[in-house]
Amino acid sequence: MSRLRRSLAHGSYSTLLRLLKPAYVLRLWWRGRAEPMYRHAIGERLGAYQGEPTAGWVWVHAVSLGETRAASALVDALREAQPDLRLLLTHSTATGREAGLALLREGDRQAWLPYDTPGVVNRFFRQFRPAVGVLMETEIWPNLLHAARRFGVPMLLANARLSDKSQQKGQRLQAVLHPAVESLTLVLAQTEADAQRLRASGAKSVEVCGNLKFDVNPEPALLERGRAWRRASERAVVLAASTREGEEAALLAAWRALPNPPRLLIVPRHPQRFDEVAALVAQAGFTLDRRSRWGDAPDAQALAAAVWLGDSMGEMPLYYASADVALLGGSFAPLGGQNLIEAAACGTPVVMGPSTFNFAEAAERSIAAGAALRVADMAEGVARAIELASGPALERAVRDAQRFAGQHRGAARRMADRVLEAMRAAAR
Repeated sequence: MSRLRRSLAHGSYSTLLRLLKPAYVLRLWWRGRAEPMYRHAIGERLGAYQGEPTAGWVWVHAVSLGETRAASALVDALREAQPDLRLLLTHSTATGREAGLALLREGDRQAWLPYDTPGVVNRFFRQFRPAVGVLMETEIWPNLLHAARRFGVPMLLANARLSDKSQQKGQRLQAVLHPAVESLTLVLAQTEADAQRLRASGAKSVEVCGNLKFDVNPEPALLERGRAWRRASERAVVLAASTREGEEAALLAAWRALPNPPRLLIVPRHPQRFDEVAALVAQAGFTLDRRSRWGDAPDAQALAAAVWLGDSMGEMPLYYASADVALLGGSFAPLGGQNLIEAAACGTPVVMGPSTFNFAEAAERSIAAGAALRVADMAEGVARAIELASGPALERAVRDAQRFAGQHRGAARRMADRVLEAMRAAAR
């Protein structure tokens, strides 16, 4: 690929983003109707920061909730290796920023990821001057990485993954994305298959370190409360975890066909859909109670409802612990599936649909370990989940899930070592 073609592509990309900036700000304001955090500190997204410029940060970017949960294991390992580090944590979504508050200590800083135009990212680097930057999983921003190189900031892509589908999409923007990937100091991939695809996409230095999500420890208090919910239920509980648009309708149709179904707990992936899913449950003719209505434990009204709606944030371990079996959201639509590792860590067996390309290797390994099983569609998934939840194989599946989660730990320490090595090398 010629240097001229790359330069023209990069210039066109930057021009397009400049033109779209007003629409970007309007979209943030619009989303803020349902999630007020999107209206918080919008100026940060455009490179306007409070306070004097600083330097020396260990910068971690976790775009949303899932990446922030994974980043928590890396942050813990970094603090263990270097207790005096100052963390700069950036996000792109409201759920990510809200979850990230729990990772901050005195002296740390949280901000929005800057909008990817040259002027905005330059202001970000002049304000913070990180000692090292860590982007989580799939976050490749051409102008951000270009500016990092100019400012001498080593950049790592941690817990990196790249599916076949994403790689094919990326080829359409190869002239812009390839140089950005090339500029990364180091890529820390989840699997060898991810590593191969990332090398083919331009990464010069790639190591396989495993998946950080195996190192995330569910909060014991949430697990215990969830188990108490299950005991109070006095009937089997099937969790539909992190469901996406279209999946709930198929789920409720399958549930309606059952003669004597167990309790159903639905936790939508996105909080702005809580009311929408509640309406779907009511339209399907089920009695519903919302987790947000009760306190630490379901009351008599909740226990009388056929369906519980998990309309809270940061409580997934509680929901997993309250369930016998989980249906994996995002896998029954062509969306690649959500994180199944958290379910295993909570000892909850998983029934997944056909679409798991976002976690392909973890999905296959969990099936081989007995922690999960795959079905063709939602109707079969409901049938198998109920069969497992009320059958003699459940106890073994719970043990297999816990064993599977424990066997793949250690990625956090390996990645933390590489991040600190890159920082020290840049300082020499």
